[in-house]
Amino acid sequence: MRIIAKQTIRQFWKRHPKSKSPLEAWHQEVTRANWASPSSVKAQFRSASVLQDNRVVFNVSGNHYRLVVKINYPYRIVYIRFVGTHADYDAIDATTI
Repeated sequence: MRIIAKQTIRQFWKRHPKSKSPLEAWHQEVTRANWASPSSVKAQFRSASVLQDNRVVFNVSGNHYRLVVKINYPYRIVYIRFVGTHADYDAIDATTI
């Protein structure tokens, strides 16, 4: 998969240094993935939540951080829409961000 806006997660881990290693691990795993559908995402990341409009919420580092992406399955592109703490996530609407 091609990930758009890695800069978003880099900026986040500069503010939250403990998140760097788990976010890098997520990035590496997703880069090697080849998702054709939401079910292929769930097969790889069982704790991921599939939302409407091809959005997926990933729990990172034991659910300390949340990552919301929008996936274009035909083109194999993952757009990072949000990364934040669990408290930050509670303050947003993941279906519209």
